[in-house]
Amino acid sequence: MNQQQPISVSIILVNYNGAEILPDCLNSIQKFIDLPSYEIIVVDNASSDGSVELIAEKFPDVQLIRETQNRGFGAGNNAGAKVASGEFLFLLNTDTIITHNILPHLIDLMQADSQVGIIGPKLLNPDGSLQISVSPALGIKGEYQARQMHLDYLNNSERNLIEQQFQQIQEVDIVVGAAFFIRSSLFQKLNGFDENFFMYFEESDLCQRAQYEGYKIIYTPDVSLIHLQGYSIQKAVNAMAIEYRRSQIYYYQKHRPWWEQFGLRVYLFYKFFGEFITTANPNSLKIIFLLFSMKKPVAQANI
Repeated sequence: MNQQQPISVSIILVNYNGAEILPDCLNSIQKFIDLPSYEIIVVDNASSDGSVELIAEKFPDVQLIRETQNRGFGAGNNAGAKVASGEFLFLLNTDTIITHNILPHLIDLMQADSQVGIIGPKLLNPDGSLQISVSPALGIKGEYQARQMHLDYLNNSERNLIEQQFQQIQEVDIVVGAAFFIRSSLFQKLNGFDENFFMYFEESDLCQRAQYEGYKIIYTPDVSLIHLQGYSIQKAVNAMAIEYRRSQIYYYQKHRPWWEQFGLRVYLFYKFFGEFITTANPNSLKIIFLLFSMKKPVAQANI
């Protein structure tokens, strides 16, 4: 990295106990990203697996921010953005692997249209197959459409058709946060991620707020990277299942009409009440409690 030139891209990674996967991600960035001016910022959310020591020893050029508690994905990215110098921010999950220099294409797309605010590159599974990384605007209809698209993709007869839909650059409603390229000025204008989302729906909320400001969300298949998907979530499946519903309810409170909020709560009540009756799963009871008690979600630092 040439620190003598103005920083064009700040690559921000939020890490929580990711010592097993973080080196592969950082090594891939340093191997393939050859812009003359970029920086890597890692925000560590109070890891206990030696991540901080690993970064300090193996990656001394990385700017490391050490948080004293795990405040979640959005808050971590916000902390990184506060010290970032780049004109653009590339928010990258630690379970991703860069396979070529994707930044020039993303920058070109931004510079070609001032109304493009956020870009999501193509995500691939480790076997090279397409990983669906976009979504229609969330709501009862949008969530149904997104779920149906994922189910259809599991069907071999539908897979080729879906893959064809994502073979060209297009405007979308939402791109997932695993690889999220955004203008720094827009991120600041939106005050970053809403930290009431600990995890899930935070990128959907940010995309929605960017669209309120008149910006476009773009998906491009012309560059891609590998996303291992779900590494951190697998370590706390039960807690994250509750967090998903907490964030879902809060998103509906922010962006959906009252009747959709009511419909979601009725659906969740019957779904998890039935699940509790048949399985006695305590998580089902916790989600039911959320429906009656939650005004705003509270970030759970122990996840």
